[in-house]
Amino acid sequence: MSTPSLSLPKPLTFQPTLAWMPILALVGVVVVGLGLKAGSGLRLVYPLGCCGTALWLYCRYPTLYLGFTWWIWFITPCLRRIIDWQSGWLDPNPIMLAPFLTTLVTLFTLIRAFPKLYWRGGLPFIFAIAAVLYGWLVGILNWSLIPPSVPLLNWLTPILFGFHLFANWQHYPAYRQTLQRVFLWGVLVMGTYGVVQYLVAPPWDRLWLMNQDTQVFGIPEPLGIRVFSTMNSTQPFACVLAAGLVLLFSDRGGSRFLAAGVGYLSFLLTLARSAWLGWGISLLLFIPPLHRRLQMRLVLSLVVITLLVLPLTAIDPFAGVIQTRIQSLFNISADVSFNARFTGYHNALGIALSEFMGQGLGGIIISDSLGLNDSGILSLFFILGWFGTIPYLIGLVTLLLRTLQPSVGVADPFAAAARAIAIGTFAQMGLNESMLGVFGMVLWSFIGIALAAQKYARLGTAEGRGQRAGGKAYLNAEHNI
Repeated sequence: MSTPSLSLPKPLTFQPTLAWMPILALVGVVVVGLGLKAGSGLRLVYPLGCCGTALWLYCRYPTLYLGFTWWIWFITPCLRRIIDWQSGWLDPNPIMLAPFLTTLVTLFTLIRAFPKLYWRGGLPFIFAIAAVLYGWLVGILNWSLIPPSVPLLNWLTPILFGFHLFANWQHYPAYRQTLQRVFLWGVLVMGTYGVVQYLVAPPWDRLWLMNQDTQVFGIPEPLGIRVFSTMNSTQPFACVLAAGLVLLFSDRGGSRFLAAGVGYLSFLLTLARSAWLGWGISLLLFIPPLHRRLQMRLVLSLVVITLLVLPLTAIDPFAGVIQTRIQSLFNISADVSFNARFTGYHNALGIALSEFMGQGLGGIIISDSLGLNDSGILSLFFILGWFGTIPYLIGLVTLLLRTLQPSVGVADPFAAAARAIAIGTFAQMGLNESMLGVFGMVLWSFIGIALAAQKYARLGTAEGRGQRAGGKAYLNAEHNI
C-alpha cells in the first residue's frame, strides 16, 4: 500500500445548486456587509439568515444541514468580533443567537418522533430534556421570563441535535461522511487561524480580550493570547479541536496530517489542560475496539503526527509557554489554578448539594474561587437542584453506557472515535460545563451519532437492508460541507 501524499482536502463542488444557493447568498451578504462596514445591520440579518437557511436545508438537504450547523458554531464568534471591531462593542450581541437558532430547527425531529419515542430507545433523551425544562420553569419563577430564555437554548439545543442524529440512524453513512469532512476542514481552518492568532493577535481579537473582566485568556498582544481561534473562548475551542483531532485518526486521507500539524499546535497553545485530559481519555478508549490492522494504522499515524508537531513545539516562540504548561501537570500542588478550583469546590459543594429545587436556568455558581463555567457538576446542582439533576444524569449516563455496547467499532473506526469523544468530553464535567453550548454540541452530537452507528449496524432484516440501501442512496444524492 502506498503512503498517502500530503494534500489539501478535496474541494467543495457546490452541488446540488439549489442547496448551496441560500448558503452562498448568506456568505455574500456577510462579505458585502463587512466590505461596506455595515456590520451593525448584520447583527440581526445574520442570525435570521442562518435560521432561514437552516430550515431550508433541514427540509430539503438534511446532510448539508448537518455540516452547515457545525460551521455556524465554528465561525459565528469570530464574525461577532470582527463586527464589534468595525461597529463598536455590543454585549450581549444578538449575532450569537445564530448557532442556537440554526440548531433549534431539530426540534421538529423531536416533535415528529415523539409518539414512538419509547419504542425507539429515545426515552433517556426525554429525561434530559424534561430536566432542562424543569430548570427553565424554576428560573421563570425565580427570575421572570427573560433571564432563563438564553440559558434554555444553551442547555436544550445540544440535546435536540444529538437526538436528531440518533433518530435519523438510517442515514448514518451520510452523517458519518459529513462529520468526518466537517471536522477535517474545521481542524485545518481553525487550527491555522489559531496559530496566526497567537503570532499576530488580530485587532478584533485584541478588542474582545480588552472587554473581558478576566485575564484567563491571556493578554491582547502577539505571543500573549491563550488561543481560542474562531471560537468564543479557550476551553470550547480546545474541546472542539480535541474531538476533531481524535476523528483524524479514523480518516484515511493524507490531508489529515496537514490538519493535525496546525491542529495540535493550536491545541497546545490553548493551554487547556482539561481538554488535553479529555483528548487522552478519548484516545485510550478509541484504540481497544479496533481491528489489529486499524490499531497499527493508528499507531503509525501517532508517530507521524508526533514527528510533525514536536519540532514546532520545541522552537520559539512556542516552546516556552507550552513546556511551562505541560510541566504544571506534574506539579499540581504549586499550581495556582488547581488550588483555586480545589478551594472553590470545597466551599461550594456543600451549598450545591443543599439545592433541592435549584435556582433554575439563569442561576450561577456561588463561589469566589471558581469561574461561572468551571464545573458542570456544581452547575447541575446549583441550577437544576436534585429534582432536575437526577433525571438529567440518568438520561445522559444511560446513553453513554449504551454507546459502550460492543456492537460497533471493530470495523467502523468512526463509530469507535465518536464513542470515545463523547466519553472524553463527559470526563471533563468536573472542570468545565461540558453539557452546554459548544461543549454540549460535542458531547450530545457524538452520543447521538455513536448510537446511530449501533442501530445501523444491528439491522439484519429485509426491511433493514432496504433502509440501508436508502441510506446509501441518500449519501450519493448530496454533497457534504
